[in-house]
Amino acid sequence: MSVLPLVFTSGWASGINAYAVVLLLGVFGATGLTDEVPASLQRTDVLIVAGVLFLCEAVADKIPYVDSVWDAVHTVIRPVAGAVVGALLAGQSGSLSDLAAGAIGGSTALASHFVKAGTRMAVNTSPEPFSNIVLSGAEDLGVAGIVTFAMFNPQAAAIIAAVLLAAGLAILVFLWSRIRRFLRRRAQHREEKRLAAQEREAAARAAVRPR
Repeated sequence: MSVLPLVFTSGWASGINAYAVVLLLGVFGATGLTDEVPASLQRTDVLIVAGVLFLCEAVADKIPYVDSVWDAVHTVIRPVAGAVVGALLAGQSGSLSDLAAGAIGGSTALASHFVKAGTRMAVNTSPEPFSNIVLSGAEDLGVAGIVTFAMFNPQAAAIIAAVLLAAGLAILVFLWSRIRRFLRRRAQHREEKRLAAQEREAAARAAVRPR
């Protein structure tokens, strides 16, 4: 059986929470639930690091604006994780070339990452924090559920992931005006901080100037 559906699903999930994907796949492989997971993802040190980083993301991802900073940092990490996981899965299966699997996993992760990051920018235009918590929790549950489902029915899981990715891209286009508002607000906030720093510096210089 081709590993392509699992590569696509893991790529989609990596764009949302790469650490959860590595942790879940490693646990599934270590417990014998599947033989599709390579030994490198089942190592104890990999599972510990993935678990710690997953907990860090679980906290940061639920705090307004902190989540967007976290997403910005992971613009490279998530696609790379999707590519690496895809290549490792292909290497274990042998039904797909490592290069092709890496390209599919990485590009899918990049697309879902942009959906996640863009949606968070739009949500952060709202003054209340509860939408971030609800959205983050839904993402975590969605990733866990679909990656787990992919172990038993990879084709169906890949179809669900594709539908969610397409829907996310459509929503992202719809929310573009709110995303631009978030970016303008952040740029304005940075400019205000810069001007305030200049004013404090000028006041300090005036205070020490000899009379």
